[in-house]
Amino acid sequence: MMNQSRPKAKRSRRLGIALTPKCVRYVERRPFPPGDHGRARTKDSDYKVRLLEKQRLKAQYDLREGQLRRAFDRAARRPGKTGEELVVDLETRLDALVLRAGFARTIYQARQLVTHQHLTVNGRRADRPSARLRPGDEIAVAARSRGKTPFLLAAAGAHAPHRPVPYLDVDLAGLAARLTRLPRRAEVPVICDEQLVVEHYSR
Repeated sequence: MMNQSRPKAKRSRRLGIALTPKCVRYVERRPFPPGDHGRARTKDSDYKVRLLEKQRLKAQYDLREGQLRRAFDRAARRPGKTGEELVVDLETRLDALVLRAGFARTIYQARQLVTHQHLTVNGRRADRPSARLRPGDEIAVAARSRGKTPFLLAAAGAHAPHRPVPYLDVDLAGLAARLTRLPRRAEVPVICDEQLVVEHYSR
């Protein structure tokens, strides 16, 4: 499991994106990196630009470096565009789909719910956030967990995304969702220029 010591607000400002709903106001109030020299003009090298984009993608899915690298290697072996295949690979992770379905408020909470075995996939208890789902797979909250506060809030729509993703068929009241098809890059709500990530790993 990830163990990031830096506060998420500071990480969000460093990356230029809000990693949680709570961080939105911090990024809007101070849209520059933290630290004494955060406002200073800096000359960004090509390497720094690509590295930052890779870090943005990694942070939005709360991944370790090795996890992202393995996802990139899988995407590179597929016939489509590597960058788009990479985002699709990450988006079909169980924790990402739990977040998109509105069962969790953040990717961090989604990962915790999965590791604590509150979710099932196709009726079987799941505990691997990195498990990849295929079209037709169904996610549901385990019967013993449905009365817990986080899921009562989720069923009421507290974590429902502003724009539901078209590749998930979600029944919030029933705390269930089904992956109807693989996502397309344009449909995935992730802020990233994936081509820069490809260039970073291909250097």
